[in-house]
Amino acid sequence: MINICIKDIVEATKGKLLCGDEKQQIDHLSIDSRSSQGNDLFIPIIGAKVDAHRFIDGAFSVGCVATLTSEHDSMDDPNHAWIRVEDTVLALHEIGKLCRSRVTVPAIGVTGSVGKTTTREMIAYALSAEKKVYKTQKNYNSSVGLPITMSLMSNDYDIAVLELGMNVPGELGTISEIAQLKMAVLTNVGVAHIEFYGSQEAICHEKYTISKGFGKEGLLIVNGDDELLYKFRESTGYPYVLYGTKEYCDYRAEDIHMENGHYAFTFVHNEMRVPVVLSVLGQHNVLNATAALAAAHLNGVDVTLAAKSLYTFTGFQNRLQIMDVKDYKVIDDTYNASPASMVAGVNVLGGFETSGRKIAVLSEMRELGENTLKYHREVGEKIASEPINELIVIGDTAKAIADGARQKKCSYLIHEFDDKMQAAEYLNQNLKAGDVVYLKASNAIGLKEITKYLMEQ
Repeated sequence: MINICIKDIVEATKGKLLCGDEKQQIDHLSIDSRSSQGNDLFIPIIGAKVDAHRFIDGAFSVGCVATLTSEHDSMDDPNHAWIRVEDTVLALHEIGKLCRSRVTVPAIGVTGSVGKTTTREMIAYALSAEKKVYKTQKNYNSSVGLPITMSLMSNDYDIAVLELGMNVPGELGTISEIAQLKMAVLTNVGVAHIEFYGSQEAICHEKYTISKGFGKEGLLIVNGDDELLYKFRESTGYPYVLYGTKEYCDYRAEDIHMENGHYAFTFVHNEMRVPVVLSVLGQHNVLNATAALAAAHLNGVDVTLAAKSLYTFTGFQNRLQIMDVKDYKVIDDTYNASPASMVAGVNVLGGFETSGRKIAVLSEMRELGENTLKYHREVGEKIASEPINELIVIGDTAKAIADGARQKKCSYLIHEFDDKMQAAEYLNQNLKAGDVVYLKASNAIGLKEITKYLMEQ
C-alpha cells in the first residue's frame, strides 16, 4: 500500500474513527486473523456461517494495528485504531479503489468460466519477455480478494495482469471498477455457477460486465471460438479483437500439432507467423496461449520473444500436474472442475502416450444448479469416444457421468464407487507399470487425497 494512513481509510470508506491515531500508517490489508505482515488493517468479513468480528482480538494479537467494524458504535482502545463502517465488504471495496488510485500501472483483466488462472499466468509469462509484470496473488480474484490484490500492487511494475472471478450476479462489474482496466480477456462461457444465473446467456452477459472497469477507452480480447462470446461481442460498445482458431479471428492458432509430446502451433496475425511450442498439457491450452500472445502483441511485446517465454510455463499444482508414483503416472487435475474442463482433461488423458492403461477418475462438479445430473451425463456422453481403458466415478452424482458414457456405448470398463478412499484402494491394488491415472472433480470433493494416498503407499 502506498502512503495510506488511518485518516485516508476513514475518508475513503466514509467511516468514523472510534479510537486510535489517524496518522497511523497502514501497509497491508488482512482478512485472516491468524496472520499479520506488520501495520495491518483487519477487515472482519461477515460470512454465511461465521462473523469474523469475533476474531478482532486474535488479529490484534498477531500484529494488526487497526480494524474495521460494523458492529461497534464506540470503543476505548489505546493501542489500536477502530473504524466504524456500515458494511465491511463495501468498505473493503472503497479501500481497494483508494489503493488503485495510488498506482498508475495499466492493467489487463482476465475472466471466463474455465481457464482464468492459466490464461492469466500465460499472459504474464508472455508479457514478461520485455516487461516487469504484476499479477494476481494466490486466488485473490473475488469481491473480497481483488481489493487485497490492489493493495499489493505498486508503481514498480510496467503492467498488471489481474484475474477477475464471479460467483453471484453483479460481482464481476463491481470488482472490474475497482481494477480500472486497460484491456480485458474473455476466455469462454461455461455453466460454472449457473445456479446463480439461470442460463449460459445470462452468464455471457455477466462476463461482458468486465468492461465496467474501462474508462473512456478500453479493448476486449474475445475468444472468437466461443459461440456465445462471439454472438454478443458488440454488446458493450467497446472495441474488440478476436482470438482463436477460426478464419475470422484477428489472432489465430493454425497448424496445431504435436512435437515430441508437446502441443505446437503457428501464431498468426495479419502477415506475422510465429512458431509456438507449449510445455503444458492439453490442446485447450493452445487457445490460452493464443490469448496470451495476442495480449503481448497488443502491448508492444515482441511475439517471438513472448513465445519463448511462454514455453517456460509448466503449469500449477493440482492443475494437470504430472507425478511419477512407483512405475505409473498420476495426472492431478483436482483444483476444480466444470463440464468443459472435465471433458478437456479426459481428452488430455486420451492423447497421452503410454505403454499401459489410461484410467480416468471423475467425481462431482459443484454449483451447477438444478440441471446438475444433466451436465454430468453430458460429460459422460462427450468422453464416451475417448481412447481410454477405464472410467472410475465416485459418488451418486458422478454416476450420471457413467450413465452418459454407457448411453453412447463407450468401449472402456466403468467402475462406480461410493467414496474416494474405496477408489484409492482399488487403484493402489490394481495399477500396473506404464498406467496413467487422471483425477478430476470440484475442489470441495478433495480428490487430491487420492493422489496423496497413492504417493504414501
